[in-house]
Amino acid sequence: MFLADCHTHSICSPDGNVPMAQMAQKAYEYGLTTLCLTDHCDLLSLEGERTLEYDWTPVLEERKKMLDAVGTKIDLPLGIEFGMGFLFPEAASKILSQPGLDFVIGAAHNLSEEAGGRDFYFLPYETLDDCYKALDDYFQSLMKLAAWDGYDVVAHIIYPLRYMKGNYPTPPDLSRYRDQIREVLRLAIASGRGIEINTWKGQTLTEWIPILRDYKELGGEIITVGSDAHATTPIARGIPQAYAIMQDCGFRYVAVYHERKPDMIRLK
Repeated sequence: MFLADCHTHSICSPDGNVPMAQMAQKAYEYGLTTLCLTDHCDLLSLEGERTLEYDWTPVLEERKKMLDAVGTKIDLPLGIEFGMGFLFPEAASKILSQPGLDFVIGAAHNLSEEAGGRDFYFLPYETLDDCYKALDDYFQSLMKLAAWDGYDVVAHIIYPLRYMKGNYPTPPDLSRYRDQIREVLRLAIASGRGIEINTWKGQTLTEWIPILRDYKELGGEIITVGSDAHATTPIARGIPQAYAIMQDCGFRYVAVYHERKPDMIRLK
């Protein structure tokens, strides 16, 4: 069975602690065809400060160790999860000029600078009003990201929901953002780019169904799937189930990127 995890993190991410070689070896043992390490580069810090430079050296050193250890036993494209790049296109272009870069996931992890720039992980979500205030800002940023030319797929469209776990009378409802989500999808499709299904280590699956249905209706085709694993145990969690959901929504191919171009792999 073809199995590709195209959103994972190693020790080169601030919130990762596993060497690339160990991630790749475990992915091989799990039977994956492709593992893409997409370590974080965020142009706003966790607290919203501008961080407009990125040192590729640790990533390339870790990648060499991984390739020396695992070789060609598994396909290992070079990826990056690039946060808030649309805000600073000149800095983004410089960072993304790294030779050999295969895949760029475009992400919005932070509030807009006007709203303080903090990472969504650190925001208070005590009330539904807190949630909707954050989501209002998030989807405005996501539309700007989708209009940017520096990414390959839009990361985890439903991202802030993972942190909204308060005791609310009803859970936050993304249907009120359907127009904004459809605009994100339209912009990605129009520019020949795609979206990802992020299973969040197998915890978000059915939540993607309405987005996939809209994406299909709008003519979208390019979808990558990733677990967002930051350790070896969650690698590939939820990916077979995500493939099944894709097929149920009418998709027949999953994408894997090499040299910033999607290879479309038929789902079995």
